Amino acid sequence: MFIRDTELSLRAATALVNSLPETDADGLDRLATQDDLAAFLREFPYSGTIRRDDVELSELRAARTRLRMLWAGDREAAVPIVNAMLREGKALPQLTIHDGYDWHIHATDDQAPLATRITVEVAMAFVDVIRSDHFDRVRECDADDCSAVYIDYSKNGSKRYCDTGNCGNRMNVNAYRRRKAEESA
Repeated sequence: MFIRDTELSLRAATALVNSLPETDADGLDRLATQDDLAAFLREFPYSGTIRRDDVELSELRAARTRLRMLWAGDREAAVPIVNAMLREGKALPQLTIHDGYDWHIHATDDQAPLATRITVEVAMAFVDVIRSDHFDRVRECDADDCSAVYIDYSKNGSKRYCDTGNCGNRMNVNAYRRRKAEESA
């Protein structure tokens, strides 16, 4: 559905947003320490300068709330958020190739702060989502007790639950138990 670099940026954005305590099933901040940042960077490697200091961690933690806003509204509501991210990040899209990745876009200087580079890459990914009219794939989990976010990559667009808290299985078990209770009543 999306090109590789767009999907990678969307997956990284989803992971960052879902590291917020309010989206975590256990209410934990999953980006609280340098170890958490290192784990994120292992899963989502970024090129360019990475300082791995407390300032960088703090900037990335702050960026999560802004990224969360992209899931809070509809396609039209996302446009000014995306435009602001691009403008503030001084985005200047350019094609690049490195580290085994085919041609893709970097929109900021490799020396820009990590949080800025991630925010701009996410904004660029959302440009693709908005332009391709797939914003209906930008979703919050339908589970009653979950506020995690996800992007629906399924072919038919039918995914309803996130992958962070086993929500699909849990909600199916709850529905089964309700049906059984109604049958025995």
